[in-house]
Amino acid sequence: MIVRASKLFLPTLRDAPADAEAASHKLLVRGGFIRQVGAGLWTFLPLGWRVHQKVVQIIREEINAIGGQEMLEPVLTPAELWETSGRIRIPIVFKLKDRVGRDFVLPFSHEETMTFHARELQSYKQLPQLWYHFSTKERDEPRPRGGLLRVREFIMKDSYSFDRDEAGLDRSFDAHKGAYERIWERCGLEAHYVVAESGIMGGRESSGFMAPAESGENTLVRCENGDYFADYDAARGIPRAPTFPEPLERPEEVETPGVGTIDALAGFLAVDPAATSKAMPVMAGERLVLALVRGDDRLSEEKLVTALGEAYRPATEDEINATFGAGGGSIGPVAVTVDVLADETLREGQYVAGANRDGWHLRGVEAGRDYNPQFADIRQANAGDACPVCGGKLLEQTAIELGHIFKLGTFYSIPFAARFLDEDGEEKPLVMGSYGIGPARTMAAIVEQHHDDNGIAWPQSVAPYDVHIVVLAGMESHADEAAAALDEAGFDVLLDDRDARAGEKFADADLIGCPFRVTVGRKAAEDGTVDLRERAKGEDDAVKVSDLDSAVRGKLS
Repeated sequence: MIVRASKLFLPTLRDAPADAEAASHKLLVRGGFIRQVGAGLWTFLPLGWRVHQKVVQIIREEINAIGGQEMLEPVLTPAELWETSGRIRIPIVFKLKDRVGRDFVLPFSHEETMTFHARELQSYKQLPQLWYHFSTKERDEPRPRGGLLRVREFIMKDSYSFDRDEAGLDRSFDAHKGAYERIWERCGLEAHYVVAESGIMGGRESSGFMAPAESGENTLVRCENGDYFADYDAARGIPRAPTFPEPLERPEEVETPGVGTIDALAGFLAVDPAATSKAMPVMAGERLVLALVRGDDRLSEEKLVTALGEAYRPATEDEINATFGAGGGSIGPVAVTVDVLADETLREGQYVAGANRDGWHLRGVEAGRDYNPQFADIRQANAGDACPVCGGKLLEQTAIELGHIFKLGTFYSIPFAARFLDEDGEEKPLVMGSYGIGPARTMAAIVEQHHDDNGIAWPQSVAPYDVHIVVLAGMESHADEAAAALDEAGFDVLLDDRDARAGEKFADADLIGCPFRVTVGRKAAEDGTVDLRERAKGEDDAVKVSDLDSAVRGKLS
């Protein structure tokens, strides 16, 4: 295929958008791949859509290879499906009403709709099933940024497995893991398989894939020894041991007037901040839960969602005062009537905690003796923590989340009554998995890992065109000959036949980033040669037009 730049909508820019920080944001806009319509809303221009669809095709081929059946679910979804799952309360869900007041949802994923259809599966003989689609998703993202990295509307490949038992789910999960690894390899990406949190998706276990990048919306936590990789929200780390005061036989009240922060509390009482505890009251549905972490730690919101099994919101000051009889800076777990969820680090030792009395705290508060919490890992791991595998130091690196795979189990099938008749004659709930990839995020990650100061250097598998031919003035007929030879050999060709200066054409070729550039200049008329340049290497080779096909293929091998 030959496409002439003079006929193509190709609005390249010399300057990046003023608000662009990520390299992918700058270069995809400058290269004429995407344009912003509104905050978090992007149009894929012809060049960008070609790249997007090449990524889509790679994904499609790999999911088909593990037995995927492609279908398409609607974007407009009855709200009662989301009420059934309980996810209707999640803040990022777009909700709307039709003209007669019926409630609908614009989904950010399609677990509810897929489970709705899975109710037609009747027997174990129909299992396993693997369904997938590429569909537009909507997310009420509060802070869109980074070009394609944090958006409000996007296309996602989400696939769903339906099995008869946990062993079947494990096989479906592993099949997706292998498919995803092949996808990243074909896209030319360095990606790591990481521990992740299920969060608002539900289920009992999940893993993700993250691409290291100079700019990204996420953080990859990795061990310095290379034996542990985790998403920032899910990372487990072993913090330093606190320095505790002498233990007390029972909690002891101490007045702490005007103390509003952990650092101020530690300074006032002359204790290690790690020997204090921090209380966060949250509302999970109609239930108030007190979450506790060490004073020097941060709460992981995703881990807390997983531990609670549902989304939550911070309790209001009125709710806090009504429940604890004190303001948020003075509350603690002793003698309360609400559920307490404490981080694992609080299992051992005595900590300073709020006394549920404004301006007062308790010394010597010990879990198990003074209060009886449930324990879970809800702290945010920190750079410098010890690796949970080998004890090495944990490091943090900016990264892009490429995909996420979830073991949902029966989280959706039970409320939707999606059951099947097993071989033993017993009716059982379907055991489900969910697996997502964002093609646009994948595009952005490729740019982050494959660019230089002059522009993008696309891997051949996803490049908008294989060869970019730059035509110098008066060499049009020779350029047509070169383009025809490459087209006949099966390459996609972008022929820059615009009435523009040579420097502008070269700059655009570097910016757009096709794997090969062919410059057709005076030598084409003199001796039939053109200059062939591999974008990633930047060196020109003189090649006869008749040998262009073999020369390009030789560089690809």
